[in-house]
Amino acid sequence: LLCSCPRLSPSFLRHWDHEVQKAAKELRPPKLTKVLIKCYWKPYAVLGIFTLIEEVIKVIQPVFLGKLIQYFENYDPDNMDALYEAFGYAAGVCLSTLILAITHHLYFFHVQRTGMKMRVAMCHMIYKKALCLSSAAMGKTTTGQIVNLLSNDVNKFDEVTIFLHFLWVGPLQAAAVLGLLWVEIGPSCLAGMAVLVILMPTQTMFGRLFSKFRSKTAALTDNRIRTMNEVVSGIRIIKMYAWEKPFSALVNDVRRKEISKIMSSSYLRGLNMASFFAASKIIVFITFTVYVLLGNTISASRVFVAVSLYGAVRLTVTLFFPSAIEKLSETRISVRRIKTFLLLDEIVKSKHGFLQEEKQEPNVEIQDLICYWDTVNVQPLPPRLLNTATVLSPVPPSNFPQSSLLSAILGELPHDKGVLKVKGQLTYASQQPWVFPGTIRSNILFGKALHPQKYEKVLRACALKRDMELLPDGDLTVIGDRGATLSGGQKARVNLARAVYQDADIYLLDDPLSAVDAEVGRHLFEQCICGILKNKPRILVTHQLQYLQAANQILVLKEGHMVARGTYSELQRSGVDFTSLLKREEEGPQAPGVETESRSPCSRTLSQNSEVSHTTSIRSVKDGTEQLPAEPVQTVVEESRSEGTIGVGLYVKYLKAGANILVLIGVVLLQFLAQAAYILQDWWAGEQEKLNVNGTVTVQNGVNVTEQLNLDFYLGIYAGLTGATLIFGFARSLVMFNVLVKAAQSLHNRMFNSILRTPVRFFDVNPIGRVLNRFSKDIGQLDAALPWTFVDFIQIFLQIIGVVAVAASVIPWILIPLVPLVIVFLFLRRYFLQTSRDVKRLESTTRSPVFSHLSSSLQGLWTIRAFRAEERFQNTFDAYQDLHSESWFLFLVTSRWFAVRLDGMCAVFVTITAFGCLLLRDQVEAGSVGLALSYAVTLMGMFQWGVRQSAEVENMMTSVERVVEYTELESEAPWETQKRPPPEWPSQGLITFDRVSFSYSSDGPVVLKDMKAMFRPKEKVGIVGRTGAGKSSLVSALFRLAEPEGRIYIDGVLTSEIGLHDLRQKMSIIPQDPVLFTGTMRKNLDPFSQHTDEDLWNALQEVQLKSVVEELPNKMETVLAESGSNFSVGQRQLVCLARAVLRKNRILIIDEATANVDPRTDELIQKTIRDKFRECTVLTIAHRLNTIIDSDRILVLDAGQIHEYDEPYTLLQNHDGIFFKMVQQTGRQEAVALLQSAKQVSSTLTQQSIRSRPSTSNGGVGVDGNLVIFETAL
Repeated sequence: LLCSCPRLSPSFLRHWDHEVQKAAKELRPPKLTKVLIKCYWKPYAVLGIFTLIEEVIKVIQPVFLGKLIQYFENYDPDNMDALYEAFGYAAGVCLSTLILAITHHLYFFHVQRTGMKMRVAMCHMIYKKALCLSSAAMGKTTTGQIVNLLSNDVNKFDEVTIFLHFLWVGPLQAAAVLGLLWVEIGPSCLAGMAVLVILMPTQTMFGRLFSKFRSKTAALTDNRIRTMNEVVSGIRIIKMYAWEKPFSALVNDVRRKEISKIMSSSYLRGLNMASFFAASKIIVFITFTVYVLLGNTISASRVFVAVSLYGAVRLTVTLFFPSAIEKLSETRISVRRIKTFLLLDEIVKSKHGFLQEEKQEPNVEIQDLICYWDTVNVQPLPPRLLNTATVLSPVPPSNFPQSSLLSAILGELPHDKGVLKVKGQLTYASQQPWVFPGTIRSNILFGKALHPQKYEKVLRACALKRDMELLPDGDLTVIGDRGATLSGGQKARVNLARAVYQDADIYLLDDPLSAVDAEVGRHLFEQCICGILKNKPRILVTHQLQYLQAANQILVLKEGHMVARGTYSELQRSGVDFTSLLKREEEGPQAPGVETESRSPCSRTLSQNSEVSHTTSIRSVKDGTEQLPAEPVQTVVEESRSEGTIGVGLYVKYLKAGANILVLIGVVLLQFLAQAAYILQDWWAGEQEKLNVNGTVTVQNGVNVTEQLNLDFYLGIYAGLTGATLIFGFARSLVMFNVLVKAAQSLHNRMFNSILRTPVRFFDVNPIGRVLNRFSKDIGQLDAALPWTFVDFIQIFLQIIGVVAVAASVIPWILIPLVPLVIVFLFLRRYFLQTSRDVKRLESTTRSPVFSHLSSSLQGLWTIRAFRAEERFQNTFDAYQDLHSESWFLFLVTSRWFAVRLDGMCAVFVTITAFGCLLLRDQVEAGSVGLALSYAVTLMGMFQWGVRQSAEVENMMTSVERVVEYTELESEAPWETQKRPPPEWPSQGLITFDRVSFSYSSDGPVVLKDMKAMFRPKEKVGIVGRTGAGKSSLVSALFRLAEPEGRIYIDGVLTSEIGLHDLRQKMSIIPQDPVLFTGTMRKNLDPFSQHTDEDLWNALQEVQLKSVVEELPNKMETVLAESGSNFSVGQRQLVCLARAVLRKNRILIIDEATANVDPRTDELIQKTIRDKFRECTVLTIAHRLNTIIDSDRILVLDAGQIHEYDEPYTLLQNHDGIFFKMVQQTGRQEAVALLQSAKQVSSTLTQQSIRSRPSTSNGGVGVDGNLVIFETAL
């Protein structure tokens, strides 16, 4: 509740407005930072006390520890006072641990909450500002930028508040530690501090290098994903062309570069982590070496106090302090960006409406009005007065933004000179239909109360009644983001209904009829514009001149000037170029939104974002209906995520992908060696004092000699252990990273190969996005996040085991209370993981409505303002924002809850250890006690961090799981088999289908049923049939995109016995949607580089693309844009044709290649096919009958069976046949033409056969005879 928008924002807004006014007076830019500080400094400063307490305790705790160890050093069983004192110190250690556990989390909780408050207030301000941006300001910003402010920049407040206090606490703490160390060990502590100071800049340098690598990696990753996108989208073509190998080479190449960068950045990370772990070792080592060399004696208490103190300060100095500086600079940039946005121009509110007493006619009066969108281009608008019930139709030529007139009336367009008086309440229907996410009813009512009769009337007038009946929940159907569930026409009508339902005085209708078809348009005009609204003044902008006769007054606008005004008949008499306008309308096809597309550049009528939405709305007019059924499929198949924990098997698979068993065993050994060296080094430091004692006892007379010996021996071993710790520490980090990154690489390669080899069916079931997600998001996790988290987790895990082991070696009894602690811990972890996963999910799902609400509001900005609905939208936004805050708050609280419990357990462990040592005081030595206790204390933050990391690892392993799932897809038949066809096969091009049945998947429907057919060599066969008759399935069966049942022979070779590549390379196909791949033109024609330049140029010449390619900057070597988008569809089709020409195969298959090409290209393709492929067997699947009417024979398919198969003219004689009906459906003229050409073909065929008969004396007859025998055998 404390963090809800309505409570937080007003004070912040007040402060900000005050600051803006003050700044204006003092002629300086306002400072947002100042406002933030003013608003939030009090509660935040109070939190500083927590930090102070926490850091003070961190410094005092080692002192208690030292005193406790001193008791053991000077252990005297009889001294009771010392024992009580020791108990006191033990209690001190335990209490400080407990207080630490509580204050740390209290601090974090409150700090993050403050951050959240700042964020919420900021978001509120940004949205409020977005609602009153003027059109000039909209030009300076974009929807994307505002969304970015809300999603990224504002989040910086969450991060910066955590670390800010360390800016002053850090230096203080460092000074305190320095003082204490000076008291303990004198000036040698400076040596250790020096190391710390050197470490800081090196870590910053690492960070810099790291981000440099990151940005390089990101570029390569984008590249790889783009290539993958093309591979997945064009997979059918790649398979049919048998081009898998060059593509896998391409992807592997990019991936190799990417991996090398990732490897470098991982090594950097490894060094950074290892140095973080080793830092304390080096510091302690240097401090004590200096200390001993200065001739002092080491005692266990000194060693462990120093170790603990350095530990306390190290975190603050190397971690918190630098990140505070870094986050602060990031936040300053964000604040600056937000400030720039908050200072953009706002729209000037004008007051429309009557005073209570004057009851007069609503009207709009305009005289000598001059407006402009930007100061450069002036657009004077005409003088005139609009009286009451006029339908005023400004008829503009398409390039004049007559919307500007409406914008001026709405007050969106600032007017420079002239008079513009609006009396009455306005309402507005925008040209780009705008709907916001919500039910249809809420879209129409738009905040007004529901009056059933009126509502029904409006629905009927706007032709929405029928649509409501068809929609599943009627007018309570929820419209998705940007009105995804409605077609363009429905959106336009909802938009109009919203304007009509408002009880306003003046209606501004901006071309509401353009998005609907003629019939509905007439209904809307008669029932709605001239029906319900007939007693109200309406200003209608329209392109559809058939409605002009109904207008009371017409304005003709041209380039910002009024050319004429008057009624329809007056204008016709005056002979303005009104009719020329009419003519132009009739010639040009009526496309929705002609007007906004071809605007003159000077008029910024609509801001960029509505242009975006405009294209989407046009797109949805076309496919709004077809899109719907595709949606549910996805959700069903997607969540193949196994819930719950992840098996050990998966970890083994993951690690084995990176290295073989021997290497893995080596890695495990390394980890343990490193940890052992780590512990031994600390232990040895505390053991020195015993050496001293023994040395002096043994030899009385030569004291110094032995001392020296022992010292050298001690320091030697100490240095050796330190060195070992360093070497093992760095080695384990680097080796581990190496293994994990290699695992990512090999898993990616396996997944990619498995994707290339899987049958096409897989890509029909899984949408592209899902496959790409595996390659982008999941592989991204495997590359960057997972190795780091994994290594971190393992190091911390080993640390924890080390701590427990050390404690157990000192006090074996400690293992008894450990058992219940472990049980409690496991229970807690399971409980927490289940909750946190769901809370995290909830948080991300409640975040999206905030953004979608923002972007939909920005699109409907004019409408919202015209209807005066800003307040309502602001409240909705705040509600969404509060919902997100609630789940975010939940997330904060749950994670803190868990952390407090864990740290509490650690405190219990410390307590047991401390008092255990005292109880067993007779059996333990000072060094061991020091080791056990100083380690137990480090458990505090580390334990909960380790558990968090383990949860992270487990969550990230789901990515591995998903990748592994894709490495085990079923694969199609092998690319090459033992049985290779002869090299010049197929020489004839004879294709025989023998009882072929075909279905795309084992459980799918059978699409070809028991088909028998033969295509003779060099024959041109057309294949026709209604949609779903099995035309494309015939091709799939031929190419074995799924395995057919039955036998297909090509020149007597059974296709199912040879390898797929052998089969597919021997047939050329010109596919339905031409696919070009990013890469050079040459790669596109000839990926295997099998042909000479001359061949390529000849092929291009034959398809008339030579001139086009020669105009490209680097001719053949020009890199095409993504998926060849710099070529038209026709040109892309021609490139596919050129590929076929190059391949010189005996069999060519054309799959509806000309369905989306202009007639000229179509003719060209047909001509090339007739010339170039005269010697080939050509199968053409066609929709346009004129492309196949001149074939030798036509195969008519129906529901997967052959219906007719004969010469075109013969088929046309059969009036009951499907083919005849299809020809009749094309229309009278076309049908006659088709019949004519069929006749021609049949006569030429008969002539040819008569001519060729005598010449076939012996050879020919043999061949023909062969065929005949073969046919009868079938």
